[in-house]
Amino acid sequence: MESLSSIYFRRNRKVTGLGDVPTIYPLDKYARLSMVSCLESMGVDRHFREEIRSVLDETYRCWLQGDEDILSDAGTCAMAFRLLRLHGYDVSADPLSQFSEDRFFNSLGGYLKDTGSALKLFRASEVIVHPDESVLEKQHYWTSHFLKQELSNNLTQAHRLNKHIDQQIDDALRLPSYATLGRLSSRKAIKYYNTDSTKMLKSSYCCSNVGNEDFLKLAVEDFNMCQSIHREELECLSRWVVESRLDKLNFARQKQAYCYFSAAATLFPPELSDARISWAKNGVLTTVVDDFFDVGGSEVELVNLVQLIEKWDVNARTDSCSEQVEIIFSAIKSTVNEIGANAYPQQERSVTNHFIEIWLDLVKSMLKEAQWLINNSAPTLDEYMENAYVSFALGPIVLPALYFVGPKLSEEAVRSSEFHQLYKLMSTCGRLLNDMQSFKRESAEGKLNSVTLAMLHGDGSVTEEETFTEMKSIITSKRRELLSLVLQKDSLVPRACKDLFWNMCKIVHLFYAKHDGFTGHDLMKTVNGVTEEPIILSELQAESK
Repeated sequence: MESLSSIYFRRNRKVTGLGDVPTIYPLDKYARLSMVSCLESMGVDRHFREEIRSVLDETYRCWLQGDEDILSDAGTCAMAFRLLRLHGYDVSADPLSQFSEDRFFNSLGGYLKDTGSALKLFRASEVIVHPDESVLEKQHYWTSHFLKQELSNNLTQAHRLNKHIDQQIDDALRLPSYATLGRLSSRKAIKYYNTDSTKMLKSSYCCSNVGNEDFLKLAVEDFNMCQSIHREELECLSRWVVESRLDKLNFARQKQAYCYFSAAATLFPPELSDARISWAKNGVLTTVVDDFFDVGGSEVELVNLVQLIEKWDVNARTDSCSEQVEIIFSAIKSTVNEIGANAYPQQERSVTNHFIEIWLDLVKSMLKEAQWLINNSAPTLDEYMENAYVSFALGPIVLPALYFVGPKLSEEAVRSSEFHQLYKLMSTCGRLLNDMQSFKRESAEGKLNSVTLAMLHGDGSVTEEETFTEMKSIITSKRRELLSLVLQKDSLVPRACKDLFWNMCKIVHLFYAKHDGFTGHDLMKTVNGVTEEPIILSELQAESK
């Protein structure tokens, strides 16, 4: 695959013009950036890392020099800003201020209703990492309004350039970039890939390295190859559930397909199999344990499970107070030991104790919540949140998987404030999103969450609407702070590891966009698109004709 991808890149570097191309409107930089964007969106960028780095390094140099080829065109500038920032280059949003609403409509692109450029500006406006980026805030407001208007119209001009533009706009408006997952985006990008791409500045051009049939073939081949591996792993996961007797726990939701989907949708390359298996197995286990503390276990059983994990080196059969506890503890212990053994060769040190510590923190936090409910006590909102970001149960899913994504993760990095902040910001976003969606159901069941507590401690003066508005504001702030940490260059935690925190943040935003996580039945269709349904190249080719 590596050599094939290199051949593709070499064959498709050249930009071919149709007709006489005025030198004042060079497309080379736009075409290169478009190619990087296409490769990333279709999920094959890992085969072109060196070429992409070369393009971005050159783009960054031009950006710092104020190169008009990049900065004068709205689409090129927006694409450069988004790609550079997401790859960790230090770029200011100031150059985008020239594309304010009034200036855009007075420009050539605006006059011709260049919807594609507006969409690129919209996507750039989502990459906010600083609290004072009003340029991007304003840009997001006007571009979203403009795109909604265009979507309700016929998009005649835009359709002539890209027949999928209406679907791309609809996707962008419905699911922001912080709620999109790699493999879901790739499937759509492959479907929408324009093999006869045009770019309009003063006249129309066809860029052979922006819409080339070879890249479409590569992307389809890569997607289906990864999917076949994912399908086998999901079958292994289902067998493991039965072998671990987790299917015997009648109170527990059987959600292995969802758990595996969240791994495969973001950690899709074949070489990340250990990371996917760790993520998915721990996802299944945290779902079971959450249900156990929520509805399945008595207080005696809950305390017993915490004690077993605390002691660890015990006989599950003789020291468990019930079969339920024995099944759960045995599954946790065997999985932790297995994952720890798998991590040892890659990390060249034992990390099993870290996994045990993560699980112990989780069950202790869940026990505290259960005892609040049993004792009918209401903690302060701060007390609740300090415990709830741990009890949201992302720790056992994300943290062990970090040891399998490539770089060595030092003990210093794991114990750093940066590592803890990444974990806390990710988990806080998830907890608040969950609480907002489950608020009415949990209130009816007499359970507390952050929404209930905010209203309770507001002495009746805080409305549900005001609480939700405040929660959304906090989530936005935490999410942007998390992205800023992920993109930060000087870091103890390797970027490949930091990406997992951001990926999980995107997953919870998707899962809780409309429903209470796993309770959204329409999510199963999304899951199948990643794990079950291959892409048929001939159908795409027939559709494009």
